[in-house]
Amino acid sequence: MSLDNTDRRILRVLQRQGRISNAELSERVNLSASACHRRVQRLESDGYIKDYVALLDARKMVVPTTVFVEITLQSQADELLDAFERAVARIPDVLECHLMAGSADYLLKVVAENTEDFARIHRQHLTRLPGVAQMQSSFALRTVFKTTALPV
Repeated sequence: MSLDNTDRRILRVLQRQGRISNAELSERVNLSASACHRRVQRLESDGYIKDYVALLDARKMVVPTTVFVEITLQSQADELLDAFERAVARIPDVLECHLMAGSADYLLKVVAENTEDFARIHRQHLTRLPGVAQMQSSFALRTVFKTTALPV
């Protein structure tokens, strides 16, 4: 299925206001409520809309420190990559893990309470990941821009 302009308008609104009522959404995208509801259901069933979530405030959740960790593995063997990915997925402080092309094999986005908390995460979890040859951590000083909305 390809997306038309109305589908794109629906997706743009839902990415920023996931709790909007169908009545308000239909008004915003200039559709009847029933037609809007059918389109949203189709976008969900076709996998364009994966899920609905609440975005939490990291400061209020007491994890305001963001650390980006570049990891280089000892080898690129499939078994090692699989073992690393399974292990890193179990670390609750890791929000994202990306297999990279470039100087590092993986890039992790980690949240922590502060530098001491990150030291704990590093010591208890990151240093125990399988196959790690090298690790470099960079602390974000300030978030200049952040969004979860994809360009539609």
